[in-house]
Amino acid sequence: MKIGGLNTFSVSDFPGKVSAVVFTQGCNFRCRFCHNGFLIPHDIPNDLLIPEKVFFKFLKRRRNQLDAVVVSGGEPTIQPDLSTFLYRIKSLGFLVKLDTNGSKPDVLKMLLKKDLVDYIAMDIKAPLDSYDYVACAYLSDIEKIPKSITIIASSGVRHEFRTTVVELYSSYFDMSQIRKLIPPGSPHRLQKFDPEHALDPTLKKMAKINTGDNLL
Repeated sequence: MKIGGLNTFSVSDFPGKVSAVVFTQGCNFRCRFCHNGFLIPHDIPNDLLIPEKVFFKFLKRRRNQLDAVVVSGGEPTIQPDLSTFLYRIKSLGFLVKLDTNGSKPDVLKMLLKKDLVDYIAMDIKAPLDSYDYVACAYLSDIEKIPKSITIIASSGVRHEFRTTVVELYSSYFDMSQIRKLIPPGSPHRLQKFDPEHALDPTLKKMAKINTGDNLL
């Protein structure tokens, strides 16, 4: 597993649980508003990555202090050894939350079948016809977004769908189109946009938009 970062303590990333957040290295999207741009490249020197053995040594020491591990990114589902990685986390007694962009529905289906995730948060970046510009995504990945939404919503696993509100890409019409993608009964959370570390330099000049953390 390529681990690009680790937050050793969080009370906000897994609802109701104390967790650590591990960030996988590499992403198949290049969202213009991404604030973790350093995690996008796939091929970086190994000395800039956190070795798995270091991560699991940390987890073993925190068994009585943490409830869960959030696996974020980057995009975790592009990692070929993700299922093995999650199995090792679960075997230590931790709950697992997965953050994903939804571009790999077959991976999500496999992880759910193996009972390797306890909570899934999927980011819906924009209306589907805007993904190529907003997320710099390939058509083959965009076409899989609705399939992932359906898989997650019907999984029986706790989940939420999330949208980062960026004024430039989040008109009333855009938001209405995004909401049409959310199945009835599934939570949809709006996230604040932090322009300070945005991948697109032009967005860094934008004022922060206070959307709150309300579920719609």
